[in-house]
Amino acid sequence: MAGLFIAFFVYHRFVLPYPAEDAGKAVHTPKMVLVEFGKTFNSFFTKKGIGLAIAFMLIYRLAEAMLVKLASPFLLDGRDVGGLGLSTQEVGIVYGTVGVIALTLGGILGGIVASRKGLKYWIWPMALAITLPNIAYLFLAIYQPENFLWVNAAVAIEQFGYGFGFTAYMLYLIYFSQGEHKTSHYSICTGFMALGMMLPGMAAGWIQDQLGYQNFFVFIMIATIPTLLLIPFLKIDKEFGKAKKDAPSEELTEQ
Repeated sequence: MAGLFIAFFVYHRFVLPYPAEDAGKAVHTPKMVLVEFGKTFNSFFTKKGIGLAIAFMLIYRLAEAMLVKLASPFLLDGRDVGGLGLSTQEVGIVYGTVGVIALTLGGILGGIVASRKGLKYWIWPMALAITLPNIAYLFLAIYQPENFLWVNAAVAIEQFGYGFGFTAYMLYLIYFSQGEHKTSHYSICTGFMALGMMLPGMAAGWIQDQLGYQNFFVFIMIATIPTLLLIPFLKIDKEFGKAKKDAPSEELTEQ
């Protein structure tokens, strides 16, 4: 899987268009390609604060990465094993319709508010939004409500929070990629973004088998703590993410 992402990076590195900041760095010979490739990686991993940035990329969605793997099985599994016993059609409505709508609305709202006051202002509310609503699944596991509206409401809250909180994650990737080789650096960041979902997700099923659904969702809430512990250490320009206001146009009048 890691090799596949590296292959994607190499392909995107030389095929996708570049922003103005990366202009004038065209390479032609295989040797020059390898040299430029090495410089790109080196410049990324020698960025100031790289360790904290990678930790953020891998940990910000730690709880969500495990939750998303078990959300549908939890909704489908019988009540005797701790699930909700929904039908496939009901799960389609809950997760594929209500959840998607809530996720989209959360993302739209996140983009709007971030453009007004910037990433630094919203990083804490968004981090809380992507972590705390996971408690909705713990509520479902404890009470196993039979009322379908409660299930829809819980999933909608969690997905809305995820959509809202994910805005901060994407903005941070863009922020950290700024500077020379910004396109390539963003590609590397997205690789870490994928790893941050894949690695915890690989262990989610085993953890649930050991704990059962109710204790698994307790574990999910505990897994949100590392995300919140990282936030105070992030160095973010308070102006980043704010929409740039156009300079007022001057009207020429004939005297």
